[in-house]
Amino acid sequence: MPILLAFSRAVDRINAGFAVIADYLVLAAVLISAGNALSRYLFHVSSNAMLEIQWYMFAGMVLLGAAYTLKLNQHVRVDLIYASLTTRQRLYVDIAGFLILYLPVIGTLFWLCWPFFLRSFLSGETSMNAGGLILWPAKATLPLGFALLFLQGLSELIKRVAALRGLTEIETRYEKPLQ
Repeated sequence: MPILLAFSRAVDRINAGFAVIADYLVLAAVLISAGNALSRYLFHVSSNAMLEIQWYMFAGMVLLGAAYTLKLNQHVRVDLIYASLTTRQRLYVDIAGFLILYLPVIGTLFWLCWPFFLRSFLSGETSMNAGGLILWPAKATLPLGFALLFLQGLSELIKRVAALRGLTEIETRYEKPLQ
C-alpha cells in the first residue's frame, strides 16, 4: 500500500500542476478576449484565430482543471442519500462508484478520443475558417484531460481504500450548493 499511496501523491502533484496551467489559461483567455474586442471596436480589425484560441483555452481550462477539481472533491454530485451516510459507508459508495462507473467511463472516453486527436495530428488538420488555427492542439486536450481524470480517479480510489484500512484520513463530506 505505501507504493500505491506514493503513486497517488505523485498523481495529485501532477494534476495540481495542470490546474495551475488551467488557471493561467483563464487569465490568458480574458486578456485575449478583451484585446480582440478592443481591436474590433477601436480599429475595426478582427481575427478568426483570436476567436479560436479562446475556444482552445476554454477546452484547456475545463479538461486540464477537471482532475484537480475531483481531487478537491469539488465536482458536481447528485446527492440523494450520500450526505446521510457514515464516513465508512461513503468510502464504500465512492469505491463502488470509481470501480463500476467512473474508471470504465473515463477509460472509454480516453479510448474514443485518442483516434480523434491522432487523425487530426497526423493530417495537420486546420480550421476551415479564414485565418483559423491548426486543430490538433485543441483536440489534444481531450485525451490528455481524460488521461488526467483517469489517473486522478485511480488516486482517489487508492486513498479511499487506504482510508478504509486506517492508513490515511480522507474528507468525504462536501458542501451542498446553496439554493
